[in-house]
Amino acid sequence: MIPTTRRNKGELFLEKHLPYPHVVPNHTRSDKLYLFIKRIMDVMGALFGLLLLSPVFAVVAIFIKLEDPRGPVFFHQIRIGKNEKEFKMFKFRSMVSNAEDLLDQLLDQNEVSGAMFKIKNDPRITRIGRFIRKTSVDELPQLWNVLRGDMSMVGPRPPLVREVAEYTSYEKQRLLVIPGCTGLWQVSGRNSVGFKEMVELDIRYIDRRSISYDIKIILKTIRMLFGAKDAF
Repeated sequence: MIPTTRRNKGELFLEKHLPYPHVVPNHTRSDKLYLFIKRIMDVMGALFGLLLLSPVFAVVAIFIKLEDPRGPVFFHQIRIGKNEKEFKMFKFRSMVSNAEDLLDQLLDQNEVSGAMFKIKNDPRITRIGRFIRKTSVDELPQLWNVLRGDMSMVGPRPPLVREVAEYTSYEKQRLLVIPGCTGLWQVSGRNSVGFKEMVELDIRYIDRRSISYDIKIILKTIRMLFGAKDAF
């Protein structure tokens, strides 16, 4: 059980919704109608988002270039999607150009438990990068991944190759569905929730996912998009 002392909002959410299924059941939503409607929602949502937010894309690109003219505007990274398939995930670049080369020097400062890496005051993050991370604007280019079918609007976040290499067979259950731009983890405490709890939330989502559940998560995400205290 989660300790009752100094509980953050993520822990309170988890306490409220425990216990979780230990294994995703065999009826893991292969429902064709659900998947068809979900794909239509993804395509329409991604197209609408890209058109509506195109001015934001332009402004963010200018600020990124002003701070670091030599670096690219967009950053892509190999992530693991459904059934452990690799794909390129896109983001606005929020770190210095050689961020990946500096990673090994920072691994011992990891502030998130389990097979994830995050530092609240990561020295590789640029000034504009800190803002777009805080507001989750850096994630907006993933709408292109949604259009391509690599990702969905809602689902477990796609992990890195090195993270999946450390997964147990139980943890790999979160790779049974298409990963998402947002999910139950993001609206349940995000970085205040550890890796183990994130896996449980993802499994819970996979077990219970539906169109109404997806819409509920999207609406919660919109409400907390700007000024999300747990984003870093």
